[in-house]
Amino acid sequence: MVANKERDPNHESAGAWAKKYYFASRAVLESILRPYDLGPTQWYVLYRLANAGPTKQRDLVRMLNVERATLSGVVAALVRKGLVEQIPEPNDQRQRLLRITGAGAELWDTLPDPIGLIMSVAFDGVDEADLATTARVLKLGAHRLTTHLSEGAEQ
Repeated sequence: MVANKERDPNHESAGAWAKKYYFASRAVLESILRPYDLGPTQWYVLYRLANAGPTKQRDLVRMLNVERATLSGVVAALVRKGLVEQIPEPNDQRQRLLRITGAGAELWDTLPDPIGLIMSVAFDGVDEADLATTARVLKLGAHRLTTHLSEGAEQ
């Protein structure tokens, strides 16, 4: 029997609200990027390349926590758009180094800051101590769950 959402204490849990926040912020992120023909993962790749410089494609898989095939599609789209270039690594031709192109850098300079906008809309006026506590608690929960998974614990 499914619990009545109004009486289900998990419906108002931190996890439930974290999920709602994630989906709402993702929708706002997508709406901000849509006029620029970019998706969220494409934006994160450009963010990394614009701010940290050339990056190994395989490192982005881990950084962005996406499947290799997903990132391959994202990178292929960015290459097709002329925003990113793939350079074979000198030591291992199978590995690719990603670099933002001139056109990618120009686009990056015109993009609004979607994360700043999301944070402003969602949290303007919220006490910094409350935000710090929220971040600390969610970080701890994420770490514990990740550790639980990596230890091969029974589901």
